[in-house]
Amino acid sequence: MTDQAPFAKTGSWSVPEELREVRLDFFAHRCLPHLSRRALQSAIREKLFWINDKAGRKGDKLTAGDQLVFKGPAHWLMPQPLADPELQVPIVYEDATIMVLDKPAGVATHGFSARDALTLANFLMAQRPELSTVGKSRWESGLVHRLDRETSGLVLVAKSRAAFDSLRLQFSRREIKKIYWALVWGNAEAEGVIDYPLAHDSRDPRRMRALMAPNTRRKAVRRWPALTRFRKLCRRRGLSLLEVEMESGVTHQIRVHLAAVGHPIVADALYGAPGAETFGLDRHFLHARSLQFRHPETDRVIKVEAELPAQLKEVLKRLKMTF
Repeated sequence: MTDQAPFAKTGSWSVPEELREVRLDFFAHRCLPHLSRRALQSAIREKLFWINDKAGRKGDKLTAGDQLVFKGPAHWLMPQPLADPELQVPIVYEDATIMVLDKPAGVATHGFSARDALTLANFLMAQRPELSTVGKSRWESGLVHRLDRETSGLVLVAKSRAAFDSLRLQFSRREIKKIYWALVWGNAEAEGVIDYPLAHDSRDPRRMRALMAPNTRRKAVRRWPALTRFRKLCRRRGLSLLEVEMESGVTHQIRVHLAAVGHPIVADALYGAPGAETFGLDRHFLHARSLQFRHPETDRVIKVEAELPAQLKEVLKRLKMTF
């Protein structure tokens, strides 16, 4: 293989003699180790990797002397998120060690390659480029946890590896208190606990599902324990505004749990009822309202809050929901 510098310029690699037969995805990952398997598989599906002037396909094998060429935007090969100075994200709290951002709906927390844009990581690379080395992967830029793209609200950022490890440990020990507000269909109980484990939905890779009955299938299903608590703030016109606390942190947990007990979130395109009223929302009504944690350096308790976005406030105003 050629050295790293020509990679960025040409996106071209020659299979060396010691690799007599190698799969396309394996060799592409060897050439571009900073890219995730997900990003590489996506590029292969989009026919961006070519083998000897022919578009590569999943499962293709290369032999010594074959030429692999990347034919896509050059910035997709970059080893870190692109800086986006135009992206505006409110900084709710900041000191020398940590930051808390108020993520708008429609903005992803981070991507998995340099092709991903409009993420908090792109914002942080523009505002705090020194965070590029903080996190479990180069794409996180200090981001300690994630929110779904259409969920707004608070996201915690570490400015050093020590702070990142400390906050991640607090998350794993369930010491960080995360409060969300959700507008759901139905008259919910005054309070409740949902503890169904979650698993990937084999019929739709975008979805998770709640395992509400014991597994009687022969094939074991990978499951994640999950616990969600809720308290009703008010109700009106067949809707309930809930304060939700998520003790665990499984993908789509609140959305799946509430839908499983008959209270899908308003305007949730993935887990809501088809054809249900959206009240003009282009995102679901779920907002990360507050975070409470111990400061990784001083150990003092910090609580940060984020007001509802104007679009969600307007829905509550229209419904005359007060509490």
